[in-house]
Parts: sequence; structure tokens; C-alpha cells
Amino acid sequence: MYHPALFRGMNVVVTGGGRGIGLEVARQFLDCGARVVVHMGRAMPRDRPDFLDLATSEGRAFLHEADFLEAGSVDGLADEVRSRFDSLDVLVNNAGTMVGRFPAAELTDKEYRTILQLNQTSVVEMTRTMLPLLRKGPHPAIVNTVSISARTGGSAGSSIYSATKAFVATYSKALARELAPEGIRVNCVSPGTIATDFHQRYSTPEKLEATRKSIPLGRLGTADDCAPAYLFLASHALSGYITGQVLEVNGGQLIC
Repeated sequence: MYHPALFRGMNVVVTGGGRGIGLEVARQFLDCGARVVVHMGRAMPRDRPDFLDLATSEGRAFLHEADFLEAGSVDGLADEVRSRFDSLDVLVNNAGTMVGRFPAAELTDKEYRTILQLNQTSVVEMTRTMLPLLRKGPHPAIVNTVSISARTGGSAGSSIYSATKAFVATYSKALARELAPEGIRVNCVSPGTIATDFHQRYSTPEKLEATRKSIPLGRLGTADDCAPAYLFLASHALSGYITGQVLEVNGGQLIC
């Protein structure tokens, strides 16, 4: 865990913060003193963890639901951020999902558009709407979630998901070059196979066990393993000379 004052007084936005990696990223930013707008996904979960409700009651967390498939949803979240913050220090674009496993010959136009909207277009839209606030921050940073599948192509049925994550990785590098003169850093965290409900939905236990056996560190990752990488890349004190990079968090999975 980083120092509890590392992000004291700083304003942070985390999309896809209702569960999994995003939820843990939000928790660790809150633990380090930040004020955080947490995008909870398309619906506010009733079984929220206690730390979120406590931080909300203390005026440190601001929860917002938005379905990024709906027109105007990103603008609605942006309005919420602008109502809370005059400037923004960190934007974490974490929202996204596989939607399903779709063989190439069976993928429908609707499924294709859905995957692109959730994983790719929403990142572009959210970044665009937040840039005016980021430009007001002293050392602003954007951290985008990609995936090991952006490098490997993923497994069967995940080709479009993998391609959207590769898009975000390349987009982030281009954005890093474009925004560097303004002092805005842009980096990515690329999780490997992480034991969250994502893989409970999209991977079989047999597939996960086979993957685990192939990982040099001998286990699947956890949200706790991933979250510190986001804070590291968001912190000017820790990574102020790092931009345009993809930080792989996968237990050595890529080297096999």
C-alpha cells in the first residue's frame, strides 16, 4: 500500500469502478487521500462494499451510474465530475468488458458495435470530455486499462475485444505524444488473467486452471495485484518521467 497522503487533496475519476479491478483502484485512491468520482457501471449495485458508503458519507467518494451504451451517458458522467471538481488530477479509463465470446463467422453487427462502444469509443469520449479539467491540474495523468490480449490476440471468440484493447494501447501512446507538451502523461495498465467476475463470466474453470499452470508465478492475478500499478502511473512523484507506456501485470504470463 502506498502512503496514505500520496494523493491527498487530488481529484480522481475511475470508470468501471463498481467491481473487480476498478473497484480496488477506487479503494486504493481513497485510502491514499484522493477524492474520487466512481463510475459504478450501468446500475448502482445494492451490495456495495462498506468503504464506498463510508467515503460517500464523508464527501470523499461520489458514486455515479451510467450505461455507456446509452447516448449521452458519458456526458452525464462528465457533468457529475464538473459539478464536483474544478480540476482533475487523474482519469482512469477502466470501463469495458468482453460482452461475450463470439466466433468470427457468427458475430453480429450489434455485438460488434456493442464491444467497440464499451471498450473503445467510451475511452475516447471520456478522455475528450475530461481534457479541459485535466489541463487545469498541476501534474495530470491518464491511466487506461488494456489487456494482455492486446498483445496475444486473446483466446477463441475474443478477437474484437482484443482488438479494442490494442486500439486503446495505441491510442494512449499517440495521446501521450500529443499531450506531453501540456504536461499530461498517458499510460496503460495491461492485466493478464485476473481472478475477478470477468473470468467467471467468460472463461471456464478448466481454461483458468490451464492458464494458471502456464504462469511462472504459479497463480492467477488478483485486483489487489493490479491496483498499485494504476496508482504508480498516476503519481507524479513516482512516475513523473513515464508516459506512453504499457505496464504489463501478468505474473510472467507473457514470457511463456
